[in-house]
Amino acid sequence: MFSSRYLRSFSLVLSTLLAACTTGSQQSQAPSQPAVQTSTAPTVSPKPPRPIKIGLALGGGAARGFAHVGVIKALESQGIVPDIVVGTSAGSVVGALYAAGNNGFALQKLALQMDETEISDWAVPFFAKVSGVLKGEAVQNYVNKTIHNVPIEKLKIPFGAVATDLNTGKPILFRRGNTGVAVRASSAVPGVFQPVRVGDRQYVDGGLVSPVPVRFTHDMGADFVIAVNISAAPEAQSATSSVDVLLQTFAIMGQSINNKELKDADIVIRPDLGTMKGNDFNARNTAIMAGEQATMAQMALIKKKLKEKREE
Repeated sequence: MFSSRYLRSFSLVLSTLLAACTTGSQQSQAPSQPAVQTSTAPTVSPKPPRPIKIGLALGGGAARGFAHVGVIKALESQGIVPDIVVGTSAGSVVGALYAAGNNGFALQKLALQMDETEISDWAVPFFAKVSGVLKGEAVQNYVNKTIHNVPIEKLKIPFGAVATDLNTGKPILFRRGNTGVAVRASSAVPGVFQPVRVGDRQYVDGGLVSPVPVRFTHDMGADFVIAVNISAAPEAQSATSSVDVLLQTFAIMGQSINNKELKDADIVIRPDLGTMKGNDFNARNTAIMAGEQATMAQMALIKKKLKEKREE
């Protein structure tokens, strides 16, 4: 038989074990304590870049317009391709060829291969009453032949050519119709080219009202306008022929308009063309190089401003 002392010890051990089991069971059934919440700042997704339309406003300047080719080459080399192109006079010639799908290198090839006689069609003032020494049909035909007669509204890049209504003196932006006719009208320097009749209206060079068409580029939907000013400073030019006098007069007339309009451009590129004359087709390669150099000199600023515009 077990002694009473032994029974008391056994009961004590048993009671201790039962108490431990009960406590463990209760602890296991107790609800878990909620996790301590830490305060964190909400995650903010970076604002995506705003899509913007880049516009290229190409100014007038006769043969100095070859510089536009260099500008386009330099922009393309950095991945900057305009969504809209607007041209005045020589700018409308380059602009139309570019908008038709010719990249910078293709434009340079066309420029260097161009025969001046292809765009010169002399009028005969001794036998007919004319208002310009050149008819301008050769320019029209050259453009249409090069772009395969594609009308303005079907060009690959939205394009506009600025001309001046001879009757009212108001500007007009050609955005539809015969591309060659629009370019011819935009390039019809009074006294050099005959006015261009479209319907019942006559048109002359757009440089009279918009030497570098910044405003029209904005009007066509551009958010960011790169303007190319190739006009010659009158004091840097020497007039040695009647054509020189006309072109210089034109440059003088357009100065104040030009200065005002260029203020609305995001970037203004001014190729260093020195004393190159508007009828100097032999300097075309020099002009192209000047356009490239002037553009690359501003490339850091162009990229900076484009980035800022996209982040607005």
